[in-house]
Amino acid sequence: MEDVAKAPGDSSAGCAEPALGLRVREVLGAATLAGARVLAGASGLDRIVRRLNVMEVPDILPWVKPHELLLTTGYPLRDDPGALVDLVAELDARGLAALAIKLHRYLDAVPPQMLAEADRRGFPIIEFPAGVGFDDVLNEVLSELLNRQAAVLARSEEVHRALVSVVLAGGDLTDLAAELARILAGPVHITTPDGRVLARAGDAAALPNRTVVPIVAGQVDHGRIVAFPPVPLTDADVHGLERAATVAALAITKQLAVAAVEGKYRADFLRDLLTGRVDEVPAAVAYARSFGWELDRPLVAVVAELDRPGGHDPRPGHDPRPGYDPRPGYDPRPGYDPRPGYDPRPGRERFATAWEAAVRSRDPRAPVVSFHQEVVTLLGVPADGDPARLVAELDRLVKTEGPFSLGVSRVATGPAALPAAYEQARTAIRIGRRLSGDGARASFDSLGVHRLIALIPDAGELRGYADDVLGELAGEDAGCADLRHTLQVLLDTNCNVAEAARRLHFHYNTLRYRIGKLERMVGPFTTDPSRRLDVAVALRVLDFAAV
Repeated sequence: MEDVAKAPGDSSAGCAEPALGLRVREVLGAATLAGARVLAGASGLDRIVRRLNVMEVPDILPWVKPHELLLTTGYPLRDDPGALVDLVAELDARGLAALAIKLHRYLDAVPPQMLAEADRRGFPIIEFPAGVGFDDVLNEVLSELLNRQAAVLARSEEVHRALVSVVLAGGDLTDLAAELARILAGPVHITTPDGRVLARAGDAAALPNRTVVPIVAGQVDHGRIVAFPPVPLTDADVHGLERAATVAALAITKQLAVAAVEGKYRADFLRDLLTGRVDEVPAAVAYARSFGWELDRPLVAVVAELDRPGGHDPRPGHDPRPGYDPRPGYDPRPGYDPRPGYDPRPGRERFATAWEAAVRSRDPRAPVVSFHQEVVTLLGVPADGDPARLVAELDRLVKTEGPFSLGVSRVATGPAALPAAYEQARTAIRIGRRLSGDGARASFDSLGVHRLIALIPDAGELRGYADDVLGELAGEDAGCADLRHTLQVLLDTNCNVAEAARRLHFHYNTLRYRIGKLERMVGPFTTDPSRRLDVAVALRVLDFAAV
């Protein structure tokens, strides 16, 4: 998928009903208004008129509605012409389209202050032509409004029927885009909320106009329909485009439902393969090709897992509250998300979709499946034999979907090695989180001594080794943990007492006392290199056991 190219002349249609009406300048073209003059507010002649009203009472404001053309003789305000100045501000604030005044009945002239305010606001004030009655204007303009709205609705219904027919016939988003492009006589793209193209019809590269409508079903933002018409769209076309977005939401929802079933089947298949529950591996590899997967090549297992709230995180500021979100604007209400383009689908679903989209653009033959909290990818090794650059690129593409940790296996040279590769990637995540906290990035080959420890399957044997080396220091109480931290800092500084005391914020003599206590518990690690190695490995074993 790719990004939609930006184009000049871009316009977006919101979720509200489009302008099913006439612009003020179009109303002035009515036969009954021939000879009408625009006294002020000429910059607002593109305001939309959807209804008409007559001002017969002084307190008209409670009765007006947005997009109205208000007709008046000025009779209600004949004794207070100055009130007309305030009236302009109030009518503009309520979204009226314009004010048409019949002069020389009760008012001989419009106050200059009123005209100045109308010019400042771009609120048209129109002088009625002599000898024209309100009923003549009402009949003609209302008839034209009804005809315009009927045409818009008829066009919208035509578009809706055509697109529904495409969906009922089994068409997908590409078919919808092609039908819309035919109806609008211009290219159409259907995109994700962040602008990646899902389907397209026609080449939009050189077209200056662009109209965008959202594809929304319930509270879920599924994307956008982007039309590139050769000329600006009419109100009828915009209304039809919004109806098309409803049909597109139906098609996307159907695709998601089918994809969910197929995705579960693919995930179960791959899980069986990666956990060694497949007896006939060559047959499974052949069957995987029906999914578009190529497993008979060098692969690395990449496991990405969302950092779960409440999980271990040694960094300052970690908050274990369920649903905790450290971003500015955090709100504990269920379902709240402060990001623009909020999508209330579960985070892991959005995360898996982002990984699939990123991988598809780089390695279309790679399996990408979601195992509950983790997304597993079997990524083909590039021609240069180094997958690290490709993994880093995918990591960068998906980072916007939230904090997650990443583990990468060694290269699996054949399908039979995939279960081991999967376990290596999972081990890399577990140990990476233990060492670096949430957001860890670790490859199995970078784990150092932890890689060797991970190869020992007997957890009891590992724990027994740590107990033998560390003795009572292997205990789980806070005092033992504090002493182990002191011991680890000493080992990290190569037993440099002055440097260790500085890092621990201890007095030099205090640390010397602690060293004596530690050597009574674990032996002379400061002078015996072999003992120091045993102690260092035992501490790593305890770290591994805590993962």
